[in-house]
Amino acid sequence: MSEQNNAQEPQFSIQRIYVRDVSFESPKTPDIFLKEWKPAVNLDLNTRQNSLEDSVYEVVLTLSATAKIDDDVAFIAEVQQAGIFLIKGLGADDVSHMLGSFCPNLLFPYARETLDNLVVKGSFPALMLAPINFDALYQQELERMKQESSTQKQ
Repeated sequence: MSEQNNAQEPQFSIQRIYVRDVSFESPKTPDIFLKEWKPAVNLDLNTRQNSLEDSVYEVVLTLSATAKIDDDVAFIAEVQQAGIFLIKGLGADDVSHMLGSFCPNLLFPYARETLDNLVVKGSFPALMLAPINFDALYQQELERMKQESSTQKQ
C-alpha cells in the first residue's frame, strides 16, 4: 500500500545540466575594436523540450546575442544550455508548466554565465543579462496557442 502512495507523490529531480552547443563569431575583428563601443544588442531566447523516456525530459534553452555597431556585426554568440529532468506524479498541465517555465528558469543562470564568458573571451565588454520571467513567457505562449486554436476553429 505504501508503494502505491509513493507512486502517486509528485517527484522532480535534475538528472543532468550540460552545454549542448556553443557558438561565437566576430566577423569584423580587428576593425570593430577601433570603433566607439555603443552597440545595439539583440537577444533571442527559445526553449524546446522532448520526452526521452517515461517521465524523463530534455529541456533546451537557447540564448542568441547579436551586437552591432551601425551596420557592422561586432559579435554573434549563441548558447544551447540543456538539462535532463525527471518529472513524475503530475498532471499533463503541471508537467507542461514545469517544462515550459520551471526548467528553463533553472537553466538560465548557466546559459547566462556561458554567454557572458564567450563575449568576454572575445575581448568585448561583459554582457550582463537581466533575469527573465519564464512564468510570464509561458503564460504568453499559452495565450498565443489559445488564440491560434480559436482562430482555426472559426
